[in-house]
Parts: sequence; C-alpha cells; structure tokens
Amino acid sequence: MKKEEIQANLYCDNINAYERRTTVTVNIGDVPMGGTNPIRVQSMTTVDTMDTEGSIEEVIRMVDSGCEYVRITAPSIKEAENLQNIKDGLLARGYKVPLVADIHFTPNAAEVAARIIEKVRINPGNYADKKKFDFIEYDDATYKEELERIRERFIPLVEICKEHGTAMRIGTNHGSLSDRILSRYGDTPLGMVESALEFLRICNDLDYHEIVLSMKASNTQIMVQAYRLLVQKMNEEGLKPYPLHLGVTEAGDGEDGRVKSAVGIGTLLEDGLGDTVRVSLTEAPEAEAPVAEALIKRYEHRAKNSSPISTSINVSPKNPFKYERRKTIEVENFGDHNVPRVVADFSQVDSIEMSDLKNIGHHYLPATDKWGMSDHGADYIYTGVETLPFMAPNGLKNIIDAIAWEENSEAIPLFSIENFFKASEVHPSINFVRGTFNEFTPIVLTELAAYNNVVLILHTSNEHAMPELRASLFKFYTDNLQLPVVIEREYKNVDADQLQLYSSTDIGGLLIDGLGDGALLKPLAATNKVDLLNNLKVSNRLAFGILQAARTRMTKTEYISCPSCGRTLFDLQETTAMIRKRTDHLKGVKIGIMGCIVNGPGEMADADYGYVGSGKGKITLYRGQEVVKRSVPEANAVDELINLIDEDGNWFAPSNDLLN
Repeated sequence: MKKEEIQANLYCDNINAYERRTTVTVNIGDVPMGGTNPIRVQSMTTVDTMDTEGSIEEVIRMVDSGCEYVRITAPSIKEAENLQNIKDGLLARGYKVPLVADIHFTPNAAEVAARIIEKVRINPGNYADKKKFDFIEYDDATYKEELERIRERFIPLVEICKEHGTAMRIGTNHGSLSDRILSRYGDTPLGMVESALEFLRICNDLDYHEIVLSMKASNTQIMVQAYRLLVQKMNEEGLKPYPLHLGVTEAGDGEDGRVKSAVGIGTLLEDGLGDTVRVSLTEAPEAEAPVAEALIKRYEHRAKNSSPISTSINVSPKNPFKYERRKTIEVENFGDHNVPRVVADFSQVDSIEMSDLKNIGHHYLPATDKWGMSDHGADYIYTGVETLPFMAPNGLKNIIDAIAWEENSEAIPLFSIENFFKASEVHPSINFVRGTFNEFTPIVLTELAAYNNVVLILHTSNEHAMPELRASLFKFYTDNLQLPVVIEREYKNVDADQLQLYSSTDIGGLLIDGLGDGALLKPLAATNKVDLLNNLKVSNRLAFGILQAARTRMTKTEYISCPSCGRTLFDLQETTAMIRKRTDHLKGVKIGIMGCIVNGPGEMADADYGYVGSGKGKITLYRGQEVVKRSVPEANAVDELINLIDEDGNWFAPSNDLLN
C-alpha cells in the first residue's frame, strides 16, 4: 500500500487494540465532554416545549434514567425563550442537568437559546443554508458567495456562544444536506463531512472551540463511513480533535431499533471513537438512556481485559469510507454475489423434533405434510455429532462434526484446521473449517488457497472480539485468500439485552465493511430444552436483524421512524405500531414515519415510502422524496399509504399459514 493510501485510511488511533481517541475537552455546564471524561449519555424530550411543566417532568424522568444531557427542540423564538422557564423549574426541583437547544431553520431562535442554556445544536444543512430539494449548478464563484452569506449569518451565534460560555454541536444529518452541498458532493459521506467542516472552519477563524460534531444517518453504512471520514479530514487539515456525538437517526423501536443503533454506534465505539451517545428510539425518551449506557459500559474495562493482537496490519487494507464487499469465490451458496447466510446452532438440543425447527423459521404443516418457511428461515443448521433425524426442509442444509460425517456423507462436515488437512476424504463441494486468528497462520492460509470447496468459520474468545475477527479478515484480504467466511460469536454470562447489543456490534461492525459471508450466533445457555429452543429463536431472529441493520440482507420491512420530539404532530409510538401491524410482511420495503416536516423527506432519505405529519390531524404521503398526497386526514392515512404501496405493485396480502 502506498504511503498516501496509508495516511488516507487513518481514522482511529489503533485498529487492533482498544484505545479511545484523545479529544479536547468541551465544557457543557458542569458536565464536561471529551478529554479524559467518561463517554456521556443524552436523549431528547418529546413534550411540546411550550408545555413547561410537562417538559420539566419529562426531563426529570430522563435524568433519573441516566441522561447526562437533555436536548429540547426550539423551532422558533417563543420555544427558545421558554427554555428559561424549563431551566428554572428544573433548578427549583434540584436538577442541574445541561440543556441543549435543538435548532433547525431559525438562526434567531438559536441566538436566543444560546444565552439561556448550556449548548445549542445546529444542523448545517438547514441553518442559514437552503434546503428545498432543488438541484442548482454552483460554479466556484457562486459557491463562495453562498459560503460568505452563511458565514455572515452564522457569526452572530458564534459570538454569543463565546460570550456566554455556551457549547455547540454541529450536527450533520445525511437526509438534510443542503441543496448546495448536494449539488457539489452528492448524497455522500463526503458531503456530510464537508457540510460540517464549513461551519467548523468559521468557528476556528473566530477562535471558538467549545464544539462537538456528529454525522448521523439512518443508513448504518453511511453513518459509520461519515464519522470515520470526518476524523480523517480533521486530522488532514490539522484541526483540533473535537469530541464526537454518536447516533443513528430514526432507528425505530423495539429490537430493530436497538440492533440498528448498536450496529452503527457500537462499530465506532470499537474503534475508540465517540464521546457522547444518543440512542434514537421511537419509544418514551427515558427508554433510550439505559440502552446507551449498556453500549458504553462494555468499554469501561476493555483495554485491560483484552488479549493483544499480533499483526503487522495497522491500518485498514481496504477503503474504510466506502462499502466494499471482500471479494470471494462462490462455494455452494456462500460468497461472491450471494447474500450472507445464517447458520443456526442446534448442537446442544437433545432429540430434535420437526416442530423444533419453527424456532429458526421452518414450519412443518401437518395438514399438507409440507414445510413452510418464514422470512427468518435459517439457511444451515449445525447439529454437532448427530444428524437431523428427519429430512431437512426447504433446502435447509445440515452441518455436522467431521468425525460424524464419515458415517453420514449426506450432511456437510465441519472440521478443525488440523483435522481438515489430515482428513482422508472431504466433501466434494463444501466443507466448513473452523479456526481463530492465531490458528490461521501464513502456512495454513497458503494451503487453504488451493481449495475451492471450503467455507471458513471464524471465532474468537478475545474480549476485544470484533477487532480480532477483523484482523483475521484483513489478513485474508491482504493475502488475497478468497474463501467465504462465516462469523461465529458466542456470549457467556450476559443477559438477552446484552446479547442483542454485543452481537450487533461484533457481527454488524464487520458486515457494514463488507467483511463476512455469514453469521453463526450461538444461543445463550439454558438448563432445559424449552428455554434453549427459545434462546435459539432469539439468536436466529437476531442474526437476521443484524444482517438487515448492516444493510447486507433485507428479509423484512424496515421502519425509519423518528424518536419523537416537541415538534411531533401525532402519537409516533402508536402510529408506528399501527403501520407495522399492517405492513410488517412486506419484505425489503422501507417505510419512513416522521412526526413533522422538519424530520420529513430529508431524514427518511433511504425510505421507499413516507408518512409525515404536516399539520394537526394531517399527513403527507411520499414516494421516496416525492410528495404524492398532501393533507390526508390522519384517520385515513394508513389506508392511503397501503393504497400507494399497492399502486406500485409492492403490496401483497399477509399469509396466515405461517407463524412469525
């Protein structure tokens, strides 16, 4: 790799050992961020900002749940002014939590808020810039003129922040880049980064440094790429290492929202990036802080509990700012153009029955003596030394230990590295070979390169699991070993919530970089068959959820729903649940559910369809970013959304034959 390529790929201090990025300290009230301070937790209120008492009560619930900063929307001057009443009410109740004013289109509101609270958040895409979804050709002269206009409009806020000791977050959102940025850079991570840097350079010119930066997106690949690129560009320009606020926008609710958040946020935390975290869930705001805390807590003792990774690969051998799937050969349905596969581990289940397979998406239908398969139907089942006692359904393939395969060649063998090379016979078309980073030595890799019928299963017991797995894949990458790889993870002494977050980070963090051709997530241990089967159901569903959150295999409807705030024009939780109930069988369709026009067509940039609050009791429906129907009565809006999906040929009635 050329020296300039190595420099371009530097986005974290150490890709092989946990080492939190060193940043400047930013003072936000009495809770400083960055430097040697802990990674902070924050969230955002959902109550109307003009409801003073309601806002105070909600902030208190959030603080009691673990929030260290609370963001409150201030869409106009009146809401910005009312922040003083909220702040005073909190102080009277003994709560001195730093407040953050969320600003979008109104610089005047930001200037009012900056005199009252501890921090303001501005979005470069619509703060003094133009966002009308127009494509305008800018030559260098007109582009510079627009920058000067923005500079003049932005300077007063910077001066007020300096005078009052107010911090600022320059928060770029993928879905709300300005028309000017889109015209020059496109809807890209580079466009997101440049949008923030334009404002950051103005702050630097004015010697203002109480700054936090964020690069949020609903697409986890774009989100991770943008944060990495931001760090690299700041290093390249010699700018101060400002703290980073991490978050995946519009992550959704329930398991999907947590998995998606962990894939994006966890990947960056693994690289030592991030100084504050907000998990955006379409739930009550006090539900967000515990999830953020659980993500952060994993790294409290990471450095001292990790095993060192001995490798000469100290920078990414592939572009870390762009999705690029590792090139592999095709082995059966693994690798090359195939979607990542899911392997279910039944090796601890005694006496497997047909009905047990419903836990991994394969349903036996006695009435027709046939099998059905849900969207979460596992591709392979590993059964240890025993084979399935019945014919596998729907193309589900049975993997067994090599020692047992010698007596049952209808299954697929799983070898250790040593036993594979000693074997007198192997499967002619597909063999699984399992090993760790240290076991895949240069000699082993050279010998494996001669085979075209091997899929590797990569596992680790290192506390710093994801980077060790990545180090192995980087080793395969640089040695041009093109065998497909299944990522295996097993967790002990964790609960179901931790399993959800940890596996999403470890497996998802590899998949969003194009590393990995399958997932084998072992179920949590159990003392009886019923609980073990339930744990298998959880781990199988979770594996598919991780593939979807990493945007590598779409097996269900995706909901891009905002976490609600004081601007929201309808009950987001209730509406999201209602839309999910009617549409959750539409595999691969992406539906944006936004509470207001601020979080409308921009924030749901990746959605196929949009349901956006546009007035009290009124909904605007979108196809992509195109308005299709305006002012639809809320009572009819879900039916109209389904009619729109049907018009495009994307609707089909749900089947009642299979259980999800």
